[in-house]
Amino acid sequence: MKLALIGFGQAGGKIVDKFLLYDKQTKSNIVREAVAINTAKADLMGLTQVSGDKRILIGQDRVKGHGVGADNSLGAEIAEEELDIMQNIIDQIPTHEVDAFLIVAALGGGTGSGGGPILARHLKKIYTKEPIYGLGIIPSLEEGGIYTLNAAKSFQAFVQETDNLLAFDNDAWRMGGESVEGGYDAINEEIVRRFGVLFGAGEIQEDNDIAESVVDASEIINTLAGGGVTTVGYAAEEVPVRTKRGGILARIPGGKKNEQFQDSANNTNRITSLIRKATLGRLTLPCEIQGAERALVVVSGPPNYLNRKGIEKGRRWIEEVTGSMEVRGGDYPILNENKVGAAVMLSGVVNIPRIKNLQRVAIEAQENMADIRSQSEERLRELIEEGTDDLEPLF
Repeated sequence: MKLALIGFGQAGGKIVDKFLLYDKQTKSNIVREAVAINTAKADLMGLTQVSGDKRILIGQDRVKGHGVGADNSLGAEIAEEELDIMQNIIDQIPTHEVDAFLIVAALGGGTGSGGGPILARHLKKIYTKEPIYGLGIIPSLEEGGIYTLNAAKSFQAFVQETDNLLAFDNDAWRMGGESVEGGYDAINEEIVRRFGVLFGAGEIQEDNDIAESVVDASEIINTLAGGGVTTVGYAAEEVPVRTKRGGILARIPGGKKNEQFQDSANNTNRITSLIRKATLGRLTLPCEIQGAERALVVVSGPPNYLNRKGIEKGRRWIEEVTGSMEVRGGDYPILNENKVGAAVMLSGVVNIPRIKNLQRVAIEAQENMADIRSQSEERLRELIEEGTDDLEPLF
């Protein structure tokens, strides 16, 4: 699948930077073009993979290149005012070579949180053939009330303005004992790994086998069709490297056939088990999987360890546990790979306790902030006016 990536804000730019690096290292050919947008000049300068002419500084007249300071209302205003500036760069993307746009933004900050939904709404009006997806990063509750409030508002807007919002919850992926920078770096790598496997599936490389059941761009687009929220699960298992020499079973009558039969049965069970682990394990956005409208399964790894039977059994199992009638699946053979991985995309999920809690905490934060603001104004008035009846005014 060929993507036009747009990183909006600090986190969005960093993730797009990692996507580009992943693309080079794996030769996945996912990213057709990449753009980074920010109100903070320093954040744009810190990118290493996004081309310099594709880095867009907005809001210069209002914030002088220093960012919006977690004010996503200001971020939205600036994005609205400078849509033409952003569009001038986006116009350079060869859309005839792009399957979809993906806007990447952290929902808790200011620039991406406010500007991402604005840009999504704008692009949907212009590009009617290419879907506009969002990849939204939900902040940890420990990051504070203002970030939680921003995320609740931005999540609601992103879902409404995109063709589908792929979500990643920092709360589910934070590890104790890590530095702030190290923790976010590890999270960003996990984001790129999971979505990279999905979007890279079906890409034909010169030294790779053709998949038995190809997962191409249309499979992904159809899975994401209908809008809503999407979460992704992933599980992997290392496999022994095969040698060209035959084992002892290959040197006795019927031995080779028995060995192949045993391998086939083991591979079927391994793949089915991995699909279950990916679905029931740690999702990018934890949720109740029952009721998911659509799903997509991609199993990648050495061709000898992949088979259609295991994928088909896993696909039917997902149909049973989700109740969905739209579960697609396929394999992604990769030569010289030392593990088999299963990626499961669940789209149209609605029973998401994390989002309900986020909204509840955001409402409480909004009410508390209003109370604090009112009390501060009253105390300031008392401070200035108390005991100053006999004091002559300056003017």
